[in-house]
Amino acid sequence: MDILIPVLLVVAIGFVLAVILTIASKIFFVPVDETVANLRAELPGANCGACGFAGCDDYANALAENPDLGTGLCPVGGAGVAGKLAEILGVEAGNLEPQVAVVMCNGNADAAKTIMEYQGLSTCAAAKQLFGGLSACPYGCMGLGDCAAACPYDAIQVCNGVAVVNREQCVGCGICAKQCPNHVIRIAPAKNKVIVQCNSKDKGAVTRKACSNGCIGCKKCEKACKFEAVTVENNLAMIDPEKCKNCGLCAKECPTGAIINMRAKRKPAAAPVAPKAEAAPKAEEPKVEVPAAEEK
Repeated sequence: MDILIPVLLVVAIGFVLAVILTIASKIFFVPVDETVANLRAELPGANCGACGFAGCDDYANALAENPDLGTGLCPVGGAGVAGKLAEILGVEAGNLEPQVAVVMCNGNADAAKTIMEYQGLSTCAAAKQLFGGLSACPYGCMGLGDCAAACPYDAIQVCNGVAVVNREQCVGCGICAKQCPNHVIRIAPAKNKVIVQCNSKDKGAVTRKACSNGCIGCKKCEKACKFEAVTVENNLAMIDPEKCKNCGLCAKECPTGAIINMRAKRKPAAAPVAPKAEAAPKAEEPKVEVPAAEEK
């Protein structure tokens, strides 16, 4: 009996609590929209905010309330997720193009001039507060890696003082673009292989002094383009992704290399020619003195 009574008490308490929890679940039950749950299950869960909402939950709720909002707002999921969302909602997914981050700066350590040596918190946001940055160009990449640290897909890194995007790993979520204090990163269609790698709005002479790779606004690219895809505004060349055919004529005409064509095959650097070895002087044959024959 000494053991049986505590056991019965525990069982009774458990039974009472189970009844209370059952009643509470009925009273406080919140109906769940199956459509929202199904939509949320298809979303990747990155919660990056690139869709324009606070996270995947908010996007799923908004889609359930308004199917016309568009199922292609999630760049992480891409066309595959958009198709599944459209199937759940019974709408058309539409034609979705993959997006990728583009760094509009090629002011690497060899091209851009620095105006100071920075010693402090190693972030672009912090360095920006100090006279606008470290480089002579106030529009360029600061190279301290805020974008690389923020990227959840390890698709961007700083190489030789400038951010470089790995287009194979980039999903176009736009997180890196939000972290850049100079706004040198934009999200563009991945199909476009000809891009302007400059963000300077200064006049050509000023830009040239700050960075040898900068756009000088000469408009040679604009004149060379046969599709009217290139325009120069505020001393900076801009390429319309809808009109660009990736022909690369503008890149060929650019005198500073501010426009690059990713489709062009770059010639490998020529190996340095070794200097010809000087011919070694011929060894002189030893002179053998023959003694004169003794006179008889």
